[in-house]
Amino acid sequence: MSKLRNTNPAPVRKGKIRLDGHSLGLDDLREIAEGRVLLSVASKAKKEVHKASQQVAKAAEGADPRYGINTGFGRFCNIRISREELRELQVNLIRSHAAGVGEPCSPEEVRLAIALRANALVSGNCGIRLEVIQLLLDFYNEDVLPKIPRQGSVGACGDLAPLSHLALVLIGEGEAWVDGRWMTGKKALSKKGLQPIRLEAKEGLSLINGVQVSVAMLARAYHLSVSVVETADLTLAMSLEGFLGSLQPFDARIHEVRPHPGQAIVAKNVRRLLKGSKILKSHQDCDRVQDPYSFRCGPQVHGSVRDALVWIGETIQREANSATDNPLVFTDGEAILSGGNFHGAPISHAADLLAIVMCDLSSISERRSEKLVNPDTSRGLPAFLSKSEGLQSGWMMAHVTASALVSRMKVLSHPASVDSMVTSAGTEDHVSMSTHASEKALECAHQAARVVGIELLIAMDALELRRPFTSGKRLEKILKSLRLELPASKGDRVLSPEIENAARVIEEGLLANP
Repeated sequence: MSKLRNTNPAPVRKGKIRLDGHSLGLDDLREIAEGRVLLSVASKAKKEVHKASQQVAKAAEGADPRYGINTGFGRFCNIRISREELRELQVNLIRSHAAGVGEPCSPEEVRLAIALRANALVSGNCGIRLEVIQLLLDFYNEDVLPKIPRQGSVGACGDLAPLSHLALVLIGEGEAWVDGRWMTGKKALSKKGLQPIRLEAKEGLSLINGVQVSVAMLARAYHLSVSVVETADLTLAMSLEGFLGSLQPFDARIHEVRPHPGQAIVAKNVRRLLKGSKILKSHQDCDRVQDPYSFRCGPQVHGSVRDALVWIGETIQREANSATDNPLVFTDGEAILSGGNFHGAPISHAADLLAIVMCDLSSISERRSEKLVNPDTSRGLPAFLSKSEGLQSGWMMAHVTASALVSRMKVLSHPASVDSMVTSAGTEDHVSMSTHASEKALECAHQAARVVGIELLIAMDALELRRPFTSGKRLEKILKSLRLELPASKGDRVLSPEIENAARVIEEGLLANP
């Protein structure tokens, strides 16, 4: 059996979150992904869940055909299923739709998928019984992580294949990661003292209607990207000093007359970091008029990325608190309505945008790194910041790596959401590709951490080469702390561990809010 990407021991849980279908925040999603909380169902939500499940049970017994309750699925929606076969129908759905392939989702993604699906179900619009939802929460709280292949979803109607693999373990089938190893779903339940659930009418369908795996990946990409963007303002300030650049383009008046919120934040961050800089003062009377765009337009580019992330975060939060089933159950008036809330378009569009803006952020970061290591542009710094030019290569290949990563990100930034494949014999004739989009976005977030990490390493050395002049007090304090995590090294050495360590520091948020 394959291994999980992250084999860390089960986390220590401290906080508690009561799911009600409407109240999950972005910070909650971060805590859920790391497994730091215990999940339960809010009391009010329990009442709504019970009412909706009774309504579905009543519909299943009725004479009228109700999609997914007493009919087949997709192309088979017009085929009526007998009362005696309703349970078999739900199990058949889960088994037949568990057709995913590829490497399994990470523990963080699986925890999020479990919690997000449970939160959608407790909205009271799905008609599923409380005991099914509770078993999902038992999985989360006991860190029983179903094996969910990363590939096989087109993002409509929902992440059917991935969520079916999650649901398999609920009925004692499939595989799960428990206490550091893979085991059968049946054994996983037994090990934690849990019993497999027997699915009733509509419950199999309710478990897989939605793009919660896509949202899980995008939420991870979003949180990583926020950390990268915070660090990028720091590396911009450091590179600006190392380059002997001008602080004039960061003047508040410039950004007041083009009032994009993120732009003003970036300019303010850089001004705050460089306040009192002796390096900037050392060349204030030079004859240079303007710096290259990668420095001068930093607030505009970084700021636009920040503004995009605000919208992406809002989209994630809305989706995390949405009912995405089909049909949806409305206890007020006892309506059961077919619709398309399962379609992943909002998530695929947000994920595609995240990949694009993180690629652009990485591109401008790579340009600043190049300006610092290129002796034709670095304003007096040695080639590749090597202290023994010719004998030693310095940061030459680190910059090549940054270039390679940005080039890969450009490929990954092609939107997945513009693609669509017709499935289910033409019934599902427009799909979102939200899982593809979210997976690409997540890779771009990781790669951006490496690219900005390379700029961080180069900029730190550039500042050392500008001694005895010093940076602003705030930045000097950060540099001192940084060297505890990223110590200075002399001479040529293997750079890969330093680059990965810098990316780790960024991804873990150790440089947030500089």
